[in-house]
Amino acid sequence: MSKVYLVLENGRVFEGEGFGAVGDTIGELVFTTGVVGYVETLTDPSYAGQIIMHTFPEMGNYGIIHEDYESWKCHARGVVVRNWCKDPSNFRSEETLDAFLKNQGVVGICGVDTREITQIIRETGVMNALITRALPEGVPEDVKNYTVKGVVPETSTKSPYIVAPKGDGNYNVALIDYGAKRNIIRELSELGCKVTVFPQNTKADEILASNPDGIMLSNGAGDPAENTACIEEIKLLLGKVPIFGICLGHQLLALAAGGKTEKLRYGHRGGNQPVKNLESGRVYITSQNHGYAVLSESLDPSVATLSYVNLNDNTCEGLDYPSLKAFSLQFHPEAHCGPRDMRFAFRKFLDLMDGGKDNAAR
Repeated sequence: MSKVYLVLENGRVFEGEGFGAVGDTIGELVFTTGVVGYVETLTDPSYAGQIIMHTFPEMGNYGIIHEDYESWKCHARGVVVRNWCKDPSNFRSEETLDAFLKNQGVVGICGVDTREITQIIRETGVMNALITRALPEGVPEDVKNYTVKGVVPETSTKSPYIVAPKGDGNYNVALIDYGAKRNIIRELSELGCKVTVFPQNTKADEILASNPDGIMLSNGAGDPAENTACIEEIKLLLGKVPIFGICLGHQLLALAAGGKTEKLRYGHRGGNQPVKNLESGRVYITSQNHGYAVLSESLDPSVATLSYVNLNDNTCEGLDYPSLKAFSLQFHPEAHCGPRDMRFAFRKFLDLMDGGKDNAAR
């Protein structure tokens, strides 16, 4: 393996070894605390435009399983690990982590102190980074000026398609794809939903013309506030049919309802984020992947009520919109791979579509 450098925006340089594709890459460096689930992480569209750093020191131990993909490819711009496994042990494994990154054209670096780099990000906030084989003099301007932009159109489906329900189909759900994870669609299908997946730029009239019982606003990448056209279409959907927003969908719903969002210092990424239900007082461990949060105080209290908060930093993790028959969660209730504590949120969505039948365990 060749010598490779990780150059941080603040000027710090870490020397390691290259793996995966050969080349240089620039991205927003973020860390995730997941111990397992790296296949799902690498193929999660929400990481578009970012360099993923895994805090767990050993990655690739069970290889790459194509069936576990969350989308059709790896959307990250780079990968940083302490060590990667050259001989994975798993009967389902189809290739190594190194081979996967090579096939995907994604640059990786290993052999760096990911604990130290994580501490830097926690103290100073997320920053841009460069993975390169030629150490530059200083930090290049294109690293300093890099921003994650325009990633929702890149990760969304380009044309509508239908996913059939498992068993009897009792619900017709329109899912707006801002970079949707496959397991959100699978979860709905397993609960008897016929899911029509629409591109992110679909007009509200076209979505309503499909006669949905409910609308799902999916997860996705980037700054929610830059998706102004999507927000305007969501405004036209408010109050028409029940709406459930997840992650980016949660943020877009809040913006459509008149709220604001902010960028977090280093985001929430991993499968061990504690959130509290403010109504019941119960605490749940959740899977999360986001760098922005809704400012709940920016919303009219007659329209939206705060339902969940993050116990690490007290940021907004969920909102209810009773008059609009809508609700949203910042975290991932489908959580594949991760805790399934909040799977009942999908039942709450079914309850809204049923118009009152109590399906949601609390």
